[in-house]
Amino acid sequence: MRVHVFSALPEVLDSPLASGVMKRARESGALEVLLHDLHELSCDPHHKVDDTPYGGGPGMVLRVDVVAHALQSVLGCDPVKLRESTPVILLTPQGERFDQSRARELAAEETLVFICGRYEGVDERIREHIAGRELSLGDFVLAGGELAAAVVIEAVARLLPGALGNMESLEEESFAGPLLEYPQYTRPASYRGWDVPEVLTTGDHGRIRQWRQEQALLRTRERRPDLL
Repeated sequence: MRVHVFSALPEVLDSPLASGVMKRARESGALEVLLHDLHELSCDPHHKVDDTPYGGGPGMVLRVDVVAHALQSVLGCDPVKLRESTPVILLTPQGERFDQSRARELAAEETLVFICGRYEGVDERIREHIAGRELSLGDFVLAGGELAAAVVIEAVARLLPGALGNMESLEEESFAGPLLEYPQYTRPASYRGWDVPEVLTTGDHGRIRQWRQEQALLRTRERRPDLL
């Protein structure tokens, strides 16, 4: 998978890309992430990427001409036509809620393009004519879309072959199916009187599977009944 990220502060993604799952996915060849600085690609003679909003108001707004020029310069395609064949995703609090099912959808793509909003917001024409999809991490506001892009990319990358040491771990984790993941324990078996459930130490795999299923159902009912 090849991922393009267009941002006014692309260096925010340097650390997430250089560690953990995303590092492993990149080293394995499963993932390529290309960061593009909107300042460097700006069509403005002073490399500006934003301006004051029409009608007045606080803050600065990311310019549509800057974003369109950047996408066309890098991808060699009219940005209006690009979204017909490639997911062009704007990270914004106003977007659809990102979840595991959407991560699976994106993991099936060969190319993804992310536009990171910043400042007071983005020119509405970016939403209307360039971005084919808007994603949000939740009902809160960040200073920009870079960290949100990092979260989405990691959630997608870990679904790619070669990203995880053991791909079987994807099958039983939370949101892989209809239930949250069951509790996990490791050594020591007892610590300060906090004991590992006895069933997990029996070696009886049938009982263990049943216990885990029961715990996953109980945890889901208590914490996320909407999933049932």
